[in-house]
Amino acid sequence: MLVIALDTSTPAVTAGLVELADTRPHSLAERVTVNPRAHGELLTPQLLDVLAEGGHQLGEVDAIVVGAGPGPFTGLRVGMVTAAALGHASGTRVYPVSSLDAIAARTEGNSPLLVLTDARRSEVYWAAYGSRKPYGVRERLTDPAVDRPEELPPRLEGLHVRAAAGESAARHAPDLGLEVVEPAYPSPEGIVAVAGAEVVAGADPRPLVPMYLRRPDAAAPGPPKSVTAERGRT
Repeated sequence: MLVIALDTSTPAVTAGLVELADTRPHSLAERVTVNPRAHGELLTPQLLDVLAEGGHQLGEVDAIVVGAGPGPFTGLRVGMVTAAALGHASGTRVYPVSSLDAIAARTEGNSPLLVLTDARRSEVYWAAYGSRKPYGVRERLTDPAVDRPEELPPRLEGLHVRAAAGESAARHAPDLGLEVVEPAYPSPEGIVAVAGAEVVAGADPRPLVPMYLRRPDAAAPGPPKSVTAERGRT
């Protein structure tokens, strides 16, 4: 099966063409560019590049898998809107997956793991993972959440986490007493692995709902303040 993988939940703009066979995703072509200000400009050209390099056209693809976050509002919606548009245009199923799950799926070993990505505002998106399931996907020990790094130790008690992956691991893992491991960003193979069982079974995808975990930084303006003119005194 041929699967397109997309993710814009982190500073990395990710597009890939992945072959899914024998319960193991294999990347045919991929582009991962770390540029937090160019998701909209880079994603579609990268997708066209991987289709050309892989020697396939959009109509030959069996499914599209897209990272649904958690991630910042502006970047995350680029990948999800692109995936939805491609799915609608080609009649292809679009499967949303957790971007944290995608990072966890491509780590080495089987020990408990923490995935950390940048949530801005001095916070991180995070989730903890245990042993592996089919397609290399790790069992999630906690729901995805957003917190300050210093708030994590009590939340990790009893989970026996020893290592951390994700873009924020290098910055915060030493303070948490954890080893830093790769990858830093979601990869096409990891993205497809998370939805592998659903794709192979031809299951109906879950709704394309982005995982923000908090309100966007931008907010609608409130009602204008009333102004009472003071009468001049004589």
